[in-house]
Amino acid sequence: MSPRKRPKRNASAMKMLGAQLAALRRAAGHTQRSLGERVAADEETIASIEQGRRPLKADLAEVLDELLDAKGTLAAGVENLPEIDLFPLWAEQFMDHEREAIALSLYANQVLPGLLQTEAYARTVFRSRVPVYDEDEIETFTAARIERQAILNRKVPPTVSYVIWEPVLHLPLGGSKTHADQLRHLRAQSELPCLSIQFLPLNRMAHAALDGPFVLLETADHQHLAYAETQRGSQWVSDPDEVSILARKYAMLRAQALTPEDSRSLLDRLLGEQ
Repeated sequence: MSPRKRPKRNASAMKMLGAQLAALRRAAGHTQRSLGERVAADEETIASIEQGRRPLKADLAEVLDELLDAKGTLAAGVENLPEIDLFPLWAEQFMDHEREAIALSLYANQVLPGLLQTEAYARTVFRSRVPVYDEDEIETFTAARIERQAILNRKVPPTVSYVIWEPVLHLPLGGSKTHADQLRHLRAQSELPCLSIQFLPLNRMAHAALDGPFVLLETADHQHLAYAETQRGSQWVSDPDEVSILARKYAMLRAQALTPEDSRSLLDRLLGEQ
């Protein structure tokens, strides 16, 4: 996922909107937990919004306005926040879902998935962007990408499956040292009990995802979503029929890919050639 350049979020405006939500919640007699239960969000999400650490999204603001009888106050606040943030809205929505997901499945055919990238590899990805980012932006985006990886080491991590097209492994992004370090990191990550990594080999005559990469995601309340990204935008998919199509593609991809054990052996061979 590659963020696009936008002005930095106005933190004070977010805190003010969060304080409004807190006041409305208390006036309605809700705790953060009880309000979260009414809107299918956890207590930490409500707390983060009230403290200005997480943005209040427009769809949630509308639900909260109705529930708290706020007469559109929160929705208006979201609409009139300064043009916000480091990441475009679709990227923030993805990262919010990713952070709280119980299962992630992803097919990658261009670069390694963000959750598996080393810092040097991620920095090279952002440095390759056209138009170019400045160095401050590159460092900010790199730090944010590495921070996302904490979900793989949380107490109850998500179940994560990756199918990655083999040529991605051979692309020496950042030079020989960055490439070798990335392969070693990938090999270590492949041993995580929550993680399955499979490579789609070069000798496949055809495969189920010729249309490009995508992500399947299951939320804590068992909603199944899909996400696809292009050069200039992205698409969330929530229609069950469309999600089902992508889930069937992914199931076929896993059958067409090397097993996790054979995929580790491929990494070992490549590391032996370094």
